[in-house]
Amino acid sequence: QVQLVESGGGSVQPGGSLRLSCAASGRIFSINAMGWYRQAPGKQRELDASITRGGNTNYADSVKGRFTISRDNARNTVFLQMNSLKPEDTAVYYCHAYDYEVATYRYLELWGQGTLVTVSS
Repeated sequence: QVQLVESGGGSVQPGGSLRLSCAASGRIFSINAMGWYRQAPGKQRELDASITRGGNTNYADSVKGRFTISRDNARNTVFLQMNSLKPEDTAVYYCHAYDYEVATYRYLELWGQGTLVTVSS
């Protein structure tokens, strides 16, 4: 069983920064694409940023220029550096990854438990 464990959430004032981390552990096959989603109260979960194993990145328009996603393949870890935070960034942030099982050609979808980010003055 593979787990994604997030850390780094918390409270920050508008304009501040936070760095989220997410590490995969357990019986890992091959972690492929990783990403960060957010879910604000009363809203659907939406993608903020994703990164392939090769380092190609993709960002939602709302976070471009403010958030940076990166990863450490050796440690199966993904990071989200969040700068210039706004009150509307307040949400639970979820780590997401695909674990590729070569023997069965299957992609196993993984989710973290979520970490709360609150941006308020």
